[in-house]
Amino acid sequence: MSAIAIIMMVIACVTVFGGVIFALINLQRNPDELSGEFADEERLSRKTL
Repeated sequence: MSAIAIIMMVIACVTVFGGVIFALINLQRNPDELSGEFADEERLSRKTL
């Protein structure tokens, strides 16, 4: 492979895996509490208030 192809591959990998890491960190800091098991309980408690 040429140097340009390797550079583009590295940039693409950093972009993809950097986005995945950013998404995981963002989910840890701001968990999505309105999905999964607790979603129904959360919605029901909001309706009763």
